[in-house]
Amino acid sequence: MNSCFTSCVAYRRTPAVQARLDKQAGVIVHAATRVLSREGFAGLSMAAVAAEAGVATGTVYKHYSGKAELVTAVFREVVTREVAAVAQAGGSGGVVERVTASVETFAGRALKNPKLAYVLLAEPVDTAVDAERLRFRRAFAEIYETAVAEGVADGQLPPQDPRISAAALVGAIGEVLVGPLAHARQSESVIPELVAFALRALGFHDIGDARPPGIAQPRDNHSPASPE
Repeated sequence: MNSCFTSCVAYRRTPAVQARLDKQAGVIVHAATRVLSREGFAGLSMAAVAAEAGVATGTVYKHYSGKAELVTAVFREVVTREVAAVAQAGGSGGVVERVTASVETFAGRALKNPKLAYVLLAEPVDTAVDAERLRFRRAFAEIYETAVAEGVADGQLPPQDPRISAAALVGAIGEVLVGPLAHARQSESVIPELVAFALRALGFHDIGDARPPGIAQPRDNHSPASPE
């Protein structure tokens, strides 16, 4: 009877075992992020991630069913970090300062880790990963949407739909960055021009008066998008 009982009861992982598995999964995600930063989505394989993490390929498959699920996990971790950085940068001040800080931080971090940013923004990926990309874009749009809504409410911006304006900004910024990111091409004018475009698009016609001092230089007070 005891034998029947033990064979019929589902195995439950102890907290210590679960913690070890979670730690190993985290190591694999960080390894996959580094591979993506070097090789992009097309160059990532489960074997390459296993080698980077110092584990067997079978160990990677114990945690993730395949490449799409693993890269989706990378997206979620990296996007959480990047959204937090942009939200913090654009979390205070008037709408001009907030939009300026958000654009500078997003674009600056992307250009400092171009391969990974290209994966996040534009590289052809599996359908499941592409769905995660849409959530990524929406998370960034919400940052702009809040700033635009407050700008309209207090009269700093002309009447407009904050959600549409925010989505348009995210799409335009991503489209502009695709070229430099795809070809690892740096341009000192990209970030200032993106900031000026964003302010014009939102209704600031006199950009020279609207911009805070120092807008022509990208911010360096935020760490670049890291492969870790």
